[in-house]
Amino acid sequence: MIDLSLLPDGGMGWLDASGPKASIVLSTRVRLARNLEGHVFGQRAGDADRTAVLTRVSEAGAASDRMGGAVTFRLDQLERTERQLLHERHLVSKELAGLDRESRPRPGAALLVQGGVGVMVNEEDHLRLHGMRSGFALEEAYAEVEAVDADLGRLLPFAFHPEFGYLTSCPTNAGTGLRASVLIHLPGLVLTKEIGKVLQGLAQVGLTFRGLYGEGSEVVGNFFQLSNQTTLGKSEDELLDHLGKIVRQVVEYEEQARDILLQKAPTEVADKTWRAYGLLKYARSLSFEETMNLLSGVRLGVGLNLITGLSVYTLNKLLIFTQPAHLAALEGRHSGDPELPTVRATSVRRVLETEAV
Repeated sequence: MIDLSLLPDGGMGWLDASGPKASIVLSTRVRLARNLEGHVFGQRAGDADRTAVLTRVSEAGAASDRMGGAVTFRLDQLERTERQLLHERHLVSKELAGLDRESRPRPGAALLVQGGVGVMVNEEDHLRLHGMRSGFALEEAYAEVEAVDADLGRLLPFAFHPEFGYLTSCPTNAGTGLRASVLIHLPGLVLTKEIGKVLQGLAQVGLTFRGLYGEGSEVVGNFFQLSNQTTLGKSEDELLDHLGKIVRQVVEYEEQARDILLQKAPTEVADKTWRAYGLLKYARSLSFEETMNLLSGVRLGVGLNLITGLSVYTLNKLLIFTQPAHLAALEGRHSGDPELPTVRATSVRRVLETEAV
């Protein structure tokens, strides 16, 4: 089994709920897409091309100031559960990890991690640099990733066009190559039935929403990933500023919705949150989706100060550690074990008994 203790905070420092608006915004993520001049990229790249890219990126990382001590995981040499662990921690994409059905990662698929920044190698693009921060922290997350981008850019010839900017496999990523997103918890808007209007409004201002794990994932537990749709024609600062303004509005709408719930339906809200807490604390079998929805109810209760003695950090950890690969690794099982719902319920009870005041 891979040793995730090699990573600072196990690669999950963003879970600590220390960032701005952390009770509503779980995390902020910034990603930059880059390709190398002189190397085929996208679906046309063969195994030899990908291997050559990994060699160049590894050499540049070792020579760089900011990635010189990076930990490297060769996804193409890991077992499925190990790859799923990295995916569940938001360190790699589902595509890079080769988690679709019985697929395997492409040759040369790798992850380099140092500090709070990771570099996925041979995903859709040659490099996907990404960093995550706790709470609502777009500027800080971008600054960290941009510093690594500049450092590697001195050592690697990134494919760049004077008119179209950074060239990428998918035209929608060309230009800045920047995709910024926030993972935000919106139970207030869901319960007041205002979420549809808010999500519709996002599309009208050039943003999009996805589920817990981004593109292709479903919305569970009232968690929405909000991000920019376009990367071409605007600067990085303009894209971040626009996303930041809209996210601040959505946070404000969510806070207003929670206030309305407390004013107009205090008993119903208290019942929902405490009922969710009771199920988590005493259930003997829990599916992943049910756990996410119950955690959403408890998280709302903590945010409204209806439930005290339970930290947002504890709830954040449960979002990750109740997922299949983490449970399997903890108990020495495989991620498809039919007993995982029972194992999950036991794990949740144990955490609530030890970490709730």
